[in-house]
Amino acid sequence: MNPIIETQKAAGIPAQIFPDPKLRLRDQLRQVMRLRHMALTTESSYWFWIRRFIFFYHKRHPRDISPTEVKAFLSHLAEKQNVAVSTQKQALNALVFLYREILHLELGNLGNFARPTRPARIPIVLTPDEVDHLLASMPLKYQLIGQLLYGTGMRLLEGLRLRVGDIDFNRNQIIVREGKGFKDRVTMLPQSLKEPLQHQLQRAKFFHDRDLALNLGAVYLPYALSRKYPNANRQWIWQYVFPADKLCRDPRDGIIRRHYVHEATLQRVMQDAVRVAAIPKRISCHTLRHSFATHLLEAGYDIRTVQQLLGHKELTTTMITPTSCPRRDWACAAPWTHGYSRLLTSFCGRLNTKIIGFSHRRIFVNAKMETV
Repeated sequence: MNPIIETQKAAGIPAQIFPDPKLRLRDQLRQVMRLRHMALTTESSYWFWIRRFIFFYHKRHPRDISPTEVKAFLSHLAEKQNVAVSTQKQALNALVFLYREILHLELGNLGNFARPTRPARIPIVLTPDEVDHLLASMPLKYQLIGQLLYGTGMRLLEGLRLRVGDIDFNRNQIIVREGKGFKDRVTMLPQSLKEPLQHQLQRAKFFHDRDLALNLGAVYLPYALSRKYPNANRQWIWQYVFPADKLCRDPRDGIIRRHYVHEATLQRVMQDAVRVAAIPKRISCHTLRHSFATHLLEAGYDIRTVQQLLGHKELTTTMITPTSCPRRDWACAAPWTHGYSRLLTSFCGRLNTKIIGFSHRRIFVNAKMETV
């Protein structure tokens, strides 16, 4: 069973939702996706592909378009538009959701349609000195977010959506909620980030107290938590660690809230920092995650431990990272000795009950982790 569907059933969301047939198609899509608490970015991307699909067939209603024509549209994307594999998959997911959840029609087996080839890609990895230079080139306001992404291996949205209650300073760990694949996991909290994070929490507390004084301060809570715990959305532990500077109206329910820093903001900051640092590589926020994993592996840490920290389901996914290292001198000392790159060597504490002990450069699984 899909873990998303299981969680939605536990929250009281029915397996099938029938939208109001009097609404326009876009409003029906919005109604179903918001009842399922799906991300607004997913809602936007699904509607983009549904709209493109409708215009491809000259504004015919999808109910009148056959599965064979759906397959022809997907083949057109690969053969004529030369889209990437992930792009075609996104279009396929959008159309399957439209027919199954909105129109309640089965597409059946679409059979074989043209698919784009996906060549093996080696992820871009920064050297420790490049990481130092890149993070130092970011504005002070956003440096901590960049340090956190590199020091913990979190994805961009995982770091931005971090809530106060997810940080455990005593156990030196961070709980990542609803990561990719709708899974929770535990990652490290670097010692060198504890003090900056505490200062950031003081800044977030100032915003929260000011919002409460204005009869605001109600943060968004997923699923039925806001109904089950009516006052939880104003409690401190549920607030975002990196709140946005401005209040805005939540498109889901129209309530004025303070959300987290928008991901597009940090992506722009990252690109500006790349230009300032003059690093001749294709760098994004996700590059810090690849660098995190690669630097740990280069230092000799166990690949199973790195897999758990990254939250990969399959070890083969984690194994893509070492192939990006031009040298595999696993016996060498840690490649970072100064600056921000020291984040990865300064953490301590319990990461997982299955991880215990360590030797000079390797963490072993099946025991309790000690101070590194």
